[in-house]
Amino acid sequence: MKRETLLKLLEARAEKRAVVLATRLTDDVEKLIEPTDSIEEKWLIEPISEVVKSDKSRVVTDPDGAEWFLNVFNPPLRLILVGAVHIAQPLARMAALAGYDVTVVDPREAFASEDRFPEVNLVNAWPDEALRSLAPDARTAIVTLTHDPKLDDPALHVALKSPCFYIGSLGSRKTHAARLERLAEAGCTRDEMARIHGPVGLSIGARSPAEIAISIMAEITGELRT
Repeated sequence: MKRETLLKLLEARAEKRAVVLATRLTDDVEKLIEPTDSIEEKWLIEPISEVVKSDKSRVVTDPDGAEWFLNVFNPPLRLILVGAVHIAQPLARMAALAGYDVTVVDPREAFASEDRFPEVNLVNAWPDEALRSLAPDARTAIVTLTHDPKLDDPALHVALKSPCFYIGSLGSRKTHAARLERLAEAGCTRDEMARIHGPVGLSIGARSPAEIAISIMAEITGELRT
């Protein structure tokens, strides 16, 4: 790898931008490409999108028959949980096993404590302030769990303005309908509110906190991969 390419790669990693290093295997010609870049090699657009989406590097063949290795460098996956409730405990553990950097946000220090969430990044701040500081990106999932409009709604306002790939909110259909009414009154558009998965999680008949956590992680995974 050329020094210039390495420096650009390190810069992209520091800024949490997804990049793909495309290397022609016959002569080591290399190009560092971001998924949003406008490039002359139009044939690369689709495979670059695929490797970024799948998180899997692979070899592709250009129109002239030359092979290129597409090495994907994605920023880390993140999961931000708003509300240090019972469901957040198994969900944080499952997400960590799935490779996510997990942050639990809750201004109530008695809930968001190290005893309840060992080895988890805890932020004892109001959700809107915390999310602005955390700066959700396209590799971030956000789930609100408190049922408390004073905590969930401000978080959703920030989440809906961000490029995060998943937004979910715990609650019944009735609770979610009331939530959407409040968000609409506060100025959120239909398209923005359509991004919210509510009630959160796949419909698998989950009852216990652990089962609900499974349904949420399954839905997040589906949104990320498919």
